[in-house]
Amino acid sequence: MNVEQFRKAGYQAIDRICDHYYSLQNKAVVPSVQPGYLKPLIPSAPPESGEDFQIIADDYQRLIVPGLAYWQHPSFFAYFPIASTFEGILGDLYASSVANPVFTWASGPACSELEAIVMDWAAKLLGLAPGFMHESGIGGGAIQSTASESAMIAIVAARASYQRSYPDTKLEDLVIYVTSQTHSLGIKAGMVLGLAVRVLDVHPDDNYSLRGDTLSNALEQDAGAGKKPFILIATVGTTSSGAIDNVREIKEVVKDHPYLRIHVDAAWAGVAFSCPEYREMGYLAEINDVADSFCTNFHKWGLVNLEASALWVKNRKYLTEALDVTPPYMRTKQGDNDRTLDLRNWHLALSRRFRSLKLWFVLRSFGVKGFQQHIRKSIGLNNLFVNLVKQSDIIEILVPPSLGLTVFRVKPPSQHRDNLESLNALNTDFFSRLSARDDIYLTQTLLDGVVCIRLAVGAVQTEESHIRNAFGIVVKEATLAIDEWKQRPVQSAL
Repeated sequence: MNVEQFRKAGYQAIDRICDHYYSLQNKAVVPSVQPGYLKPLIPSAPPESGEDFQIIADDYQRLIVPGLAYWQHPSFFAYFPIASTFEGILGDLYASSVANPVFTWASGPACSELEAIVMDWAAKLLGLAPGFMHESGIGGGAIQSTASESAMIAIVAARASYQRSYPDTKLEDLVIYVTSQTHSLGIKAGMVLGLAVRVLDVHPDDNYSLRGDTLSNALEQDAGAGKKPFILIATVGTTSSGAIDNVREIKEVVKDHPYLRIHVDAAWAGVAFSCPEYREMGYLAEINDVADSFCTNFHKWGLVNLEASALWVKNRKYLTEALDVTPPYMRTKQGDNDRTLDLRNWHLALSRRFRSLKLWFVLRSFGVKGFQQHIRKSIGLNNLFVNLVKQSDIIEILVPPSLGLTVFRVKPPSQHRDNLESLNALNTDFFSRLSARDDIYLTQTLLDGVVCIRLAVGAVQTEESHIRNAFGIVVKEATLAIDEWKQRPVQSAL
């Protein structure tokens, strides 16, 4: 493909992307394909000779598009939102066009310097302490692929720091602390690194928030057993329930355990700190005091296309010393003078995309006010859903709504509220009915043994009409599930 052929194909691609977004609301949220649908449609080996690109582009529309789940659909309420904005798309396009691998400053000077600048911009947007910024000369941030990678990096840095301070510590004695509500990234990091992971219990009476007493008791028990907990992954906005760990109490406990590093995983909810009114509920002041690292994903609720997981650290030395490997062929005079940002020392891989460009495009295009408007709109739409549920006789909310997330279930008749097995079976049927639809996408979770359903708001195109439609669907399917359940034999019916 030459330049003019690329120009023509690019025009068509942009036209088709625009048509996709124009028609998105009228599409099914969930594809109708079954597992394995694609294999018989594509040859088992690559072609011997190159094919005309128009055929390839048409095959994308014909074969791939029907198998996509539309995460940007206004009726997508599953998991958490994944951002896609036109500014981000263009940022990715420009980044792909230069293809700088960005492992040292010299390999992409503008790429490295822009990343430091926009990470400081983002820190200021969220209200993070100056110590997290490159401007401090001590801390700073870099864009990772996902929150799982961000947590892995924070754990690697904390482990290296602990072992430097306590060189006689055995690897098998080191312990990572997570809670039963922490994302699976904590368990996975332990598996990858060969480290023990202790899961701290959190309870519905505390809205599944980690409390200081629980942490203090675990530290005391592990000290008695000769174990060495070296990092706690605290969460602001857990996946299942949107719970926020009590960082104020954690801060008080850590005063007596300065060796315990604190990584705050705010992958979904952290971007809400852009709105000052949500900072206190998320313990931002305490995070700024006690956290060694903080992560939030702009590619979830934050308008920036995948991948854009922002990780900040208060002491970059702990990170770069843990990850720095500099063979002779990577040495540069700029790096040797320690005047530049060598991004290879800020993440696990060597090379990386020019990730900061799309964040720069989005922050400039939306501005602080536009970014805040997006967050507030999503929370307002979730509050609308909450108010509708509160008026319902058959749906109830399980835990306090968290920003753009609501967790609910079918409300049991009063005489059956204590029959958890029966109630869970009813809600499993209810979720099955919702899952069979292609015009809405929700996910389920399990909280303290209770089956419930999650609705997460955050797509750019979602409006009030989509929330009211979602509530109507929920009520309809809940009513049908209850009616069907009542017709079952007495021993298993409500």
